[in-house]
Amino acid sequence: MTLDGLPKLNPAIRKVLLQGLEVSADIGFHDHEVGTPQRIVLDIEILLDEGTDPARDEKADAWNYDFVREEVMRIVAARRYNLQETLVRTIFDRIGSVKGVKSLRVRSIKPDIYPDAAGVGVEYASH
Repeated sequence: MTLDGLPKLNPAIRKVLLQGLEVSADIGFHDHEVGTPQRIVLDIEILLDEGTDPARDEKADAWNYDFVREEVMRIVAARRYNLQETLVRTIFDRIGSVKGVKSLRVRSIKPDIYPDAAGVGVEYASH
């Protein structure tokens, strides 16, 4: 109960967000793209299972943001990609396999493709 006697509100949604992660990737199938790394901006939204609230205010109980970032960086650096879809799906599959992940959204934007557009990209989501 809260101080005013009303029931305590419990969160219905628990998310971990990694937004605006800027990486350099060897990506694209056009001749001028091959071997020329491009800037990509990634957004990752992880919806967590209900039982994932930390029991204590301690590092050991926290969701490991470093793991998410490091896995994304590892995947980006691991190979060259022809398609954003392949890169996003690889990230989606890896993060989606982690215990406690209920659903996931991964978005990739190439911000430097067209001078009259903020970017072009793809998004994979399970929700």
